[in-house]
Amino acid sequence: MNETLDKWHQANDQYLSAAMEWIRMKLSKAAASLSGENHSPKEKEKTDFAIRSASLEMKNLESAESPPALAFVKRRFGLSDFEQELFLLCVAMELDTRIPALCARAHDDPNKPYPTFALAMSVFDQPAWDVVAAQRPLRYWRLIEITRLMNQPLISCPLRADERMINFIKGLNYLDERILKLTSPFDIITGEEDLPPSQQQSADDIIKDIRISTANNRFPVTIQLVGLDQVSKQLVAQKVAGELDFRLLCLPFDLLPTQSQELEEIARLWQRESLLLRIAGYIDAHKADAFGKSGGTQGSSFSLHRFLAISQGIFLISVREMSSELSSMSSVTEIKKPTALEQRVAWDQLLGERVNGSPFLLAGQFNLNVSTIGQIAKKIEGDANQDMSYLHHTLWSSCLSKTSPELDTLVQKLELKSTWEDIVLPESSEKQLRQIASQVKHRSLVYDNWGYRAKMNRGLGINALFIGESGTGKTMAAEVLANELKLHLYRIDLSGVVSKYIGETEKNLRRLFDAAEDGGVILFFDEADALFGKRSEVKDSHDRYANIEINYLLQRMEAFNGLAILATNKKSALDDAFIRRLRFIVHFPFPGIKERKAIAQRIFPSSVPKSKLDYDRLASLNLTGGSFHNIAINAAFRAADEGSPVTMPLILSAARAEFQKMERPVKESDFAWNES
Repeated sequence: MNETLDKWHQANDQYLSAAMEWIRMKLSKAAASLSGENHSPKEKEKTDFAIRSASLEMKNLESAESPPALAFVKRRFGLSDFEQELFLLCVAMELDTRIPALCARAHDDPNKPYPTFALAMSVFDQPAWDVVAAQRPLRYWRLIEITRLMNQPLISCPLRADERMINFIKGLNYLDERILKLTSPFDIITGEEDLPPSQQQSADDIIKDIRISTANNRFPVTIQLVGLDQVSKQLVAQKVAGELDFRLLCLPFDLLPTQSQELEEIARLWQRESLLLRIAGYIDAHKADAFGKSGGTQGSSFSLHRFLAISQGIFLISVREMSSELSSMSSVTEIKKPTALEQRVAWDQLLGERVNGSPFLLAGQFNLNVSTIGQIAKKIEGDANQDMSYLHHTLWSSCLSKTSPELDTLVQKLELKSTWEDIVLPESSEKQLRQIASQVKHRSLVYDNWGYRAKMNRGLGINALFIGESGTGKTMAAEVLANELKLHLYRIDLSGVVSKYIGETEKNLRRLFDAAEDGGVILFFDEADALFGKRSEVKDSHDRYANIEINYLLQRMEAFNGLAILATNKKSALDDAFIRRLRFIVHFPFPGIKERKAIAQRIFPSSVPKSKLDYDRLASLNLTGGSFHNIAINAAFRAADEGSPVTMPLILSAARAEFQKMERPVKESDFAWNES
């Protein structure tokens, strides 16, 4: 391969040497003719013979199996003989230091040591006026640059060859710097690794589309890559480019020029590059969210359309949702993360027998691409001597850290403190909570091994509604589940989700659910009735958009693959259609005497000093667990201030303050304490 390239470079240099000699002789002849120098017929014949010999050598080299770069440019860009000669003159200015002086002589003007259209027409045979037209190849493809000075006529303006093209003529085929500045590195660079079967099928479909379009000369070839996972789309795109032998360049959407003239220039340069190199563009409109339901500005849409139309290349466009604005000029391929089974296979291949059972558990709870799975698996490569429980914990923790960063910027993550030993509920409610935990743990077995995923398009997530008064343990129950399942718990702040501006609530919800799709999280909607309220009769535009928000929310809840917990003290306020979509409804009743006694026995940490507490007396206080918690905290601070253990008088005093805070009747005898 290197030997063949070396031979081509030698032949190309030989061609350029003959071409420089030919240009010098043509300029010298034109200069002599202009100055009226007298040469004998023999001298003229000798000069003409030398010019013909150099021209013949050039033509012989041009007809070789691997022609020189200038011959390639002529064929690739459709140059006429005259245009090729003019372009060669401009290139010669950069390659031969004698050319400027010869140009000045041929102009008969020492102040014009440069090529012009007029000079070329006087020097070369078969000149054509249309060479100056903007749509002719030299100007259309930006092969030459024109320096326009004031009111100077176009044919007398200085010309110079484009730097990228000069390097190409010399045999250096590097990407144009102006295009390179617009590109950015990919989030992940793939090698020759195989894609999971589902993603390989998507890649095969794209390859087929590109081959059909290019075979029929239909350009631009644009394909929308639709999906939430940017890395999976990049892996598929790079696989496509690799199999088609294209160099794939990532163009962030927001780096494309918006000014018409600059956009036209970049698009034309891209088109030129696609004729010099096998390149394809990966336009990253995923993060910019320029298209889709959230919409983009008309200017941004027009810029992309214009760029694609002028560039006439091959483009894979990354979008979160299919863009109707691009659908008329593109095909659409949805790129999903590997299926749960494919993820399990990937874990199996990377972990081997080191961590038995982990691939099943990890694939069942987390939804990751193969690149992320590979990164996480590497974290235990040096821990071969550790036991399996340690390795599994390391893998699980790494998965959690990979799935939570985006959610951390959107909603509040709760610190998990409560376990099964801390919560007091009726037996039926606790049984339902344990069923929820069990379904989350075993969903991979049921959905994948037992085939339910193939039968169900929706409803693969687990939704639960917690109903009960404030303080009855709804948030604590969510913490218990998160602790049991070793997942992060995120409480949704409604003030950060609901917006008065039309469309913003759906956008916020979409970002929230999209960020949670990687797994490893439980979404906890507190006071959910404010967000999941009943759809109203449409009386005005506000009602219509409010109903749209609820409809969108219902759809996302049904499609969400994780565990979503909704908490409310107003079941009647919830939409009936929403209730039907719930898998569990767990009631948190006001605690009875038995439950209140159990709560009172658990509210103090074991390290708190206590003195003769009467739990039966505390159980007589008609309060929820949340109120008991407030009483315990306030009594503990009173005890710390007095330097004593927590006593019944301190607790009853704190209870009296709690009743007053809640504006409930206070009977002093209920809070008196008799030591006897």
